[in-house]
Amino acid sequence: MNAIITASELASESAGTRPPALLDIRWQLGGPHQRPAYESGHIPGAVFVDLDAELAGPVGAGGGGRHPLPDPEAFGAVMRRAGISQDTPVVVYDGGQGWAAARAWWLLRWAGHTRVRVLDGGLAAWSGPLSAEIPAPAAGDFAPVPGSLPLLDADGAAALARSGLLLDARAAERYRGDVEPIDRVGGHIPGAVSAPTSANVAEDGRFLAPDALAERFKALGAAEGEVGVYCGSGVSGAHQVLALEIAGFPSALYAGSWSEWSSDESRPVATGPDPQ
Repeated sequence: MNAIITASELASESAGTRPPALLDIRWQLGGPHQRPAYESGHIPGAVFVDLDAELAGPVGAGGGGRHPLPDPEAFGAVMRRAGISQDTPVVVYDGGQGWAAARAWWLLRWAGHTRVRVLDGGLAAWSGPLSAEIPAPAAGDFAPVPGSLPLLDADGAAALARSGLLLDARAAERYRGDVEPIDRVGGHIPGAVSAPTSANVAEDGRFLAPDALAERFKALGAAEGEVGVYCGSGVSGAHQVLALEIAGFPSALYAGSWSEWSSDESRPVATGPDPQ
């Protein structure tokens, strides 16, 4: 199954005999909560899922960064309440940036669900009707089996930066350490290569064609060997993993990402435009 779906394909499937389950993952980093926007209008049948509360675990002293992975059973309960079963086709979308939808896509795939796609371009690409009706789907039976996608911890990310290719999906100025608006310190994991997530998409927010993405990642060194990705807290990094999959490159996510790495003062920090 393809990792993304166009708005026209979604409209066609939604009118078919087995429409996909829809999850609305609208979210803004540091912005207003998106539940009110969902309630004012969403793709008919879509269930709202809160990224901070339901696609991440509680932030604590045990590591995991600003968006730790959720407890698998808690995540499974959220998905079951949304009507997701093991064989349910699922489409996730957000407001258009794609990061939050990719986080949901990655979590479902990591937890063993094989039939999940991201709406390319998000809600901004949808030209069909919107609904204010809050759906109440029948409970599903999805039971997460974590580990279906590769996952890195901090030590694994550091090792991969030396032995393979570790991509930093944040903006280039954060990679260089010029600015750091969120985390303790700016810079990057030594050996990581700057690869801002924004370069995965065109101006309309839709992913570049697979061959264009493949050329991008080959130029960054992804032609052979292991590939890993990190970002600030494991959200935009999931978008990079999705782009790599579209391009034909499997990759591992360091979910704790820079927020976890930089919180430990014993870990080295590189600055400037070069991996070092």
